[in-house]
Amino acid sequence: MKKLIAALAAVAAISAQAAEELTVAATAVPHAEILEHIKPALAEQGVELDVKVFTDYVQPNIQVAEERLDANFFQHQPYLDEFNKGRGTELVSVAGVHIEPFGAYSDKHTSLDALPEGANVVIPNDATNGGRALLLLDKAGLITLKDGAGITATVKDIAENPNKLQIRELEAATLPRVLTQVDLALINTNYALEAGLNPTKDALIIEGNDSPYVNILVARPDNKDSTAMQKLAKALQSDEVKQFIDEKYKGAVVPAF
Repeated sequence: MKKLIAALAAVAAISAQAAEELTVAATAVPHAEILEHIKPALAEQGVELDVKVFTDYVQPNIQVAEERLDANFFQHQPYLDEFNKGRGTELVSVAGVHIEPFGAYSDKHTSLDALPEGANVVIPNDATNGGRALLLLDKAGLITLKDGAGITATVKDIAENPNKLQIRELEAATLPRVLTQVDLALINTNYALEAGLNPTKDALIIEGNDSPYVNILVARPDNKDSTAMQKLAKALQSDEVKQFIDEKYKGAVVPAF
């Protein structure tokens, strides 16, 4: 009996050693929810997934670059490119997972046509999401951007503003909290969902499914090809995750694989 117990303990010890832990930063919705959904499947493959929820867009990248975390899942490629350029980091995309169509919301008005002259409008203050917001306003005909203004457009790139919109830049995470204080807020879908907004019903205008802003799993060059990381990437691009996204978010989040 003692030999059997010892043998079982040895097997358990070997299994524990074989399991590899991945610590991944994510914003709460939908990223952390998706990661939590695939935890059991990864555990069966010997990967223990530890999800750390963050409320900002800076620390997840810094902590991965400093090797305090293994990976993160919250951003799109244009944001990562700007971050790497500005911070001197070399983080890389491992897998594209989903698109969160970006939307404009109002607690005071039921249509864009109802916006008054001089309306208070808030957009994210980071370069790529701020530019994304301005492009959506341009598409809606509320402003006209200068020729050549792209995803990193700023308010300085506004060529025409016929309704004299008062556009301010705020940290992305704070935008849902000021929705009642402004006429229009352009909010990243993860923060909109977290605040109880339904992008497909509540947004006055929203990007189409052809948005180029695919949310990606991000790691470092030294660990992006590890067995555990590739198992995570494969799980994130599985049919099971596609079904989970479709059923849970009903168009507010769209699979990109």
